[in-house]
Amino acid sequence: MSSIALEFVFDPCKWPREQMDEDFLKIGRMFNAMRSVVRVPDLDPKYKVAVFASKQVSFSIFRDHCLVDLLHAWQDGRLPVEITGVISNHDRGPDSHVMRFLERYQIPYHYLRRTAENKREDEILHLVQDTDFLVLARYMQVLSGKFLTSYGKDIINIHHGLLPSFKGGNPSRQAFEYGVKLIGATSHFVTEELDAGPIIEQMVERVSHRDNLQSFVQKSENLEKQCLAKAIKYYCELRGNV
Repeated sequence: MSSIALEFVFDPCKWPREQMDEDFLKIGRMFNAMRSVVRVPDLDPKYKVAVFASKQVSFSIFRDHCLVDLLHAWQDGRLPVEITGVISNHDRGPDSHVMRFLERYQIPYHYLRRTAENKREDEILHLVQDTDFLVLARYMQVLSGKFLTSYGKDIINIHHGLLPSFKGGNPSRQAFEYGVKLIGATSHFVTEELDAGPIIEQMVERVSHRDNLQSFVQKSENLEKQCLAKAIKYYCELRGNV
């Protein structure tokens, strides 16, 4: 599957928006395109996105690095999205940094405890029905094929490993035990197959025999928060690789 991205200066006096949409739709049909998207950043509303995040524990320390970095990037205007809410399978105390931030900016937080018997996916679908896409910022739960089909829109995930190697859990430990010299992070679209969706962005960093497992994890965490932010930005800008 390939994609084509066109970027140009939009002049509504010479090319009315309605006519532009119609023209690009015709071009899409001409090339049997699966999808045709036209965006005018200064005119169109920002994409609405819900963020999913679990609570991470690394070396006995709670970490929300991906979620926190994403929220601050949004606050600084580096991510052209509207965050409609944060959904998590973990409760966070009212005095946590994340909860204080969300309260300050009036972003809803939805704690939905999932069990093997109840994945709460119907409730999640209700919460995200008005979003344009979803972001999994270290959400350590598998979304079912039924959920993916019912939602029917793109979902972006971050994996703290250099895919297609080291899929699944503990990719930093896998990489460390394998003795790699490059570690990385991968942002990709979610599909039914775990960690196998089309890749949006990857970032790497060199490691050596001086590194231990903890430094592998720390470097991976630094890469993944940057990689996720880039992937979201690329997606909103309709970059060619997405």
